[in-house]
Amino acid sequence: MSDAESIFREHGGQMRMSEALAAGLSRYALYKMLDSGQLERISRGVYRLTDLPSVSDPDLLVIAVRVPRAVVCLVSAIAFHGLTTQVPHAVWIALPRSAETPRLDHPPLLVHRFAWEAYEAGVEEHVLDGVTVRVYGPEKSLADLFKFRNRVGLDVVLEALDLYLERGRPDVAVLMQYARICRVAQVMRPYLEAKL
Repeated sequence: MSDAESIFREHGGQMRMSEALAAGLSRYALYKMLDSGQLERISRGVYRLTDLPSVSDPDLLVIAVRVPRAVVCLVSAIAFHGLTTQVPHAVWIALPRSAETPRLDHPPLLVHRFAWEAYEAGVEEHVLDGVTVRVYGPEKSLADLFKFRNRVGLDVVLEALDLYLERGRPDVAVLMQYARICRVAQVMRPYLEAKL
């Protein structure tokens, strides 16, 4: 195994160009690995060893690596948690209001700005293919859906709520806590009361 390949393996098999350069690899070594077929380019500036198992969700992987402050939210979050039949046409991400808008050629993004308290609340970290992906938990995602119900559609919101309740053991106290943070407790309460 070459030194360059071992450096990649130490970092989970995938790295950004800047991380590889900081780890001591040269651009020449990276391009040589790319030309020889040892590396594949996942996105601009993100490389992965080709002998690793296939990526389960390449779009979320790219977001986690290229936009580390992003939190997967709304339709993408409920799709991640299996709370919708919708297939998101873009990755929905949350960023703090002051964050710079990411510039990615792929995947398509729908960026939403959250107030700091709403941005920080309910974040779960999941490791996918060796990369930590930040996703809002099911309860926080439902509160966000109610807040953005006019953008995502009330049918999507109610489907997610039904699927969440069907799973059994709904945590209504946590759900209402996030509803208060997102300022939708009064909107959400009648729907919950009707379904419980």
